[in-house]
Amino acid sequence: MEKCSIVVPCYNEEEALPLFYEAVEKVTSSMPELEFEYLFVDDGSRDETFSVMKAMAEKDPRVHYISFSRNFGKEAAMLAGLAESTGDYVVIMDADLQDPPELLPEMYRAVKEEGYDCAATRRVNRKGEPPIRSLFAKLFYKIMNKIAKLNMMDGARDYRFMKRVMVDAILSMKEYHRFSKGIFGWVGFRTKWIDFSNRERVAGKSKWSFFSLFSYSIEGMVAFTTAPLEWASFVGLFFCVLALLAVVFLFVRALLFGDKVMGWPSLACMITFFAGLQLFVSGIIGMYLAKAYNEIKDRPIYIIREKK
Repeated sequence: MEKCSIVVPCYNEEEALPLFYEAVEKVTSSMPELEFEYLFVDDGSRDETFSVMKAMAEKDPRVHYISFSRNFGKEAAMLAGLAESTGDYVVIMDADLQDPPELLPEMYRAVKEEGYDCAATRRVNRKGEPPIRSLFAKLFYKIMNKIAKLNMMDGARDYRFMKRVMVDAILSMKEYHRFSKGIFGWVGFRTKWIDFSNRERVAGKSKWSFFSLFSYSIEGMVAFTTAPLEWASFVGLFFCVLALLAVVFLFVRALLFGDKVMGWPSLACMITFFAGLQLFVSGIIGMYLAKAYNEIKDRPIYIIREKK
């Protein structure tokens, strides 16, 4: 019998975990052709998430857990779950039930019978989200698909049903700064997209603020494209040409009409503008240097405190 590992990254999900387990069990019990195991990853939770995991593992031998020494982030939690999984298939799901468990049979059929390597999910709407957050999310996917040349679907979730060959390909990518949505697209493989309507969390609150999501999007851009560096070069070149033309203009005007000392306020504004532009370009370069610095240090992406 083939085996399927369900990887569940968790951070402060003590209320949601029992509900998640119950909901998934209802679906997997109707899939006798697969043997399931659960891999819950405690990402340094501050509530009783880890205690709930241990209690579930004591009752069900198919339940396994990993507990980090501190909070390393969802990307590290997903990586740890994939690394510890043993199934022929691996599913990544969130514990808040925003990923519908009832899609599992359809996802399994896609990879088992239809020849796909992965069945991925995407939200067709963002009902319940703040409008500004939805706007920036759509803009992010458009920009990433343009500059990084990745197949990133708008509304894509981390909820995926993957064959082992794809999981092994993902694990072969050892970078410290991980952006899984980009990694999924980069490794390729045949993927079937399954749409569903957005769902509210079953319990607890979202751990993602607008600013944390914005920072995460910048992380993804820097990780999968050097386009910002190219933009910085073009901006610098443009203003160099503009400055050269301005010098020629001022020289010709001085020859024809004389030189009148005027415009100090506008000159001060121009100096401030160009200084800010230089800092902006330096900041872009600095982000790439910082990423390279962290990769060179070769620190572990996560540290496991306890596991079963």
